[in-house]
Amino acid sequence: MIELKNVTKDYGKGQALNHALRGVNLQIKDSEFIAIMGASGSGKSTLLNILGCMDTLTGGEYYFGEAAIHEMSTGEMDEFRANHISFVFQQFALMNQYTVYENAELPLLCRGVNNKQRKATTIEVLKQLKIDHLRDKMVNEISGGEAQRCAIARAMISGNEIILCDEPTGALDKKTGVTIMECLKKLNESGRTVVMVTHDESIAKWADRIYIMDDGTLTEKETNK
Repeated sequence: MIELKNVTKDYGKGQALNHALRGVNLQIKDSEFIAIMGASGSGKSTLLNILGCMDTLTGGEYYFGEAAIHEMSTGEMDEFRANHISFVFQQFALMNQYTVYENAELPLLCRGVNNKQRKATTIEVLKQLKIDHLRDKMVNEISGGEAQRCAIARAMISGNEIILCDEPTGALDKKTGVTIMECLKKLNESGRTVVMVTHDESIAKWADRIYIMDDGTLTEKETNK
C-alpha cells in the first residue's frame, strides 16, 4: 500500500514561496488504478514526482508498505525508484537512437539479465502489445500510439509494482488514446498499481478512483462505480 500523510511541498522562499502541495493525504491499495485530475499548476505533477521519488517532500510522511520514503536519502530513493517504480510519459521518453526492441529491453539490460532471457521476455511483451512487428524500427520512425505502447512495454518488462503515468494519452488522438488505456488497464489487471495524471475526464473514468487536485489540495471525486 502507498500512503501519504499530510504531505506538503514548497518551492522558493520569501515572497516567491509557492505551496505546491498543502497537506495531501492519500491511500492507494496494491493493484489499484488511480486517476488524478486538475488544472495546470494545481500540483498534480508535483504529486506524481513525489510518488515517483523524483522529488523530496517538505513536510509530512510517505510510506510504501513498511518503507518510510520520507526518511530516505537521495541515493536510497534512487535505488527504491529503480526497483519499484516505472513511468509512462506524455512524450514517451524513449531513446531515438535505439530500436523499439532496444528501448523495451532496457530494464532487463540494466539488471544484467542474459541475452536469451531478455530476448524471450521482450518479444513476448511486444507481442502482447501488438508491436512485435516493429521491433527493428527506430522509435522516431513509428507513430505516437506505437511509441506509447513501446513505453508501456518497457514499464511491463521492468516488473516494477508501481506504474506512474503523466498524461499518457495527451499527445494522441482519441481512438489511439483508447487503445493506450486498454493496454494500461490490462497492465493494472495483471497486478500492477497504476497512478495516472490526466486532464481528460473520459480517460480518468478508466480508473477505479478519481481524485481532483486544486491549488495543492487533493479530494476524491464521487463516482457512480
